[in-house]
This record gives sequence, structure tokens and C-alpha cells, in this order.
Amino acid sequence: MQDMLSSLSTYGYIILFLYSLGGGMVAIIAAGLLSYAGKLDLATCMIIAAVANFIGDMILFYMGRYNKNAILPYFKSHKRKLALAQILFKKHGDKIIFIKKYIYGLKTLVPLAIGLTKYDIKKFTIINAICSVIWSLSLGIASYQAGDLLQKVASFFGDSPYMIPLMLLCLLGIIWLYFSFATKKRVR
Repeated sequence: MQDMLSSLSTYGYIILFLYSLGGGMVAIIAAGLLSYAGKLDLATCMIIAAVANFIGDMILFYMGRYNKNAILPYFKSHKRKLALAQILFKKHGDKIIFIKKYIYGLKTLVPLAIGLTKYDIKKFTIINAICSVIWSLSLGIASYQAGDLLQKVASFFGDSPYMIPLMLLCLLGIIWLYFSFATKKRVR
């Protein structure tokens, strides 16, 4: 985290844009913290993060929509999970697009999976744009407002670098268990 903070203060907006293409949660939080410290402009950071996050999701959506033959082999052993995801998209598509922005690791998979379905492109574009702005504003403002607390947390994780991967592994494990349980064949 400390390395990211020093890089962001040096190359700030470029790193924020590139990192936000693939997710950006850590980068927008770090940018909010750096804005709190007076190193970056918060409004500019939130605009850059929202635009990059929107573009990244649209690229992934189009990859899923127009490169199905290249992507489907990676989902081959997960057909039941993909079928469940398609049902969830039809039922709760807009909510899933919003929530996935806040769950680390799902940012890449969800737009690809939505692209593989028959989800409407215009609807995805509009919802993705709105969700990208809300995501950027909420995390940017929250991290700016909690600047002092976040500086203390960053120093703690700097001393315990194993904690973040451990927490992410637990979160991914919980998500994997849910999908495994929800898609398990039932004997009748």
C-alpha cells in the first residue's frame, strides 16, 4: 500500500486511470487519501476513476459479447455457474452491475459473463455509466473524509502485508462456496 501511495503521488492521475480500467478500488481510495494530504485534486481523481472504470467494463462486456468462442473455453467447466449467473442477471442485472464494483475480484468476471448473455447493450451501458459515477463518488468522498483513519490503516497493513491477500482469499472462498452450493446437482 505504501508503494502504491508513493507512486500515486508521483504519477497520480495516469496510474489512477490505468488501474481503474481493471477495477481501481484501491487506487481511488489511495487517491482520496492523497487528496486529503493535498497531493492530488479529489474532483479530478473521481472523474478519472469513473471514466476509466466505465471504459474497462465496456471493453470486458464487448469481449464477452463479440469473442464468445475465445472466452467460452475458460467457462467450460463452470457451465452451471454461468447458467446461474445468467438467471441472476435477468432477475437482478442492474443491482449486480452496481454491487460488483465494490467486490474486489468480480470486476473482471461479471462484465465478461454479462457479455456472454443476451443482456441489452444499451441497458448495460447506461447502468454501467451511472454505477461508475456512484462508485467513484462514494469511494473518493469516503476515503477523503476518512483520510486520518485511512493513514493509520495503511501504516498497519504496511507492517502486516499478508493481511490483505488473506482477507481477499477468504472473500473469494466465500463467493466460490456460494456458487458451488447454489449450482450443485440435487439428487431427487
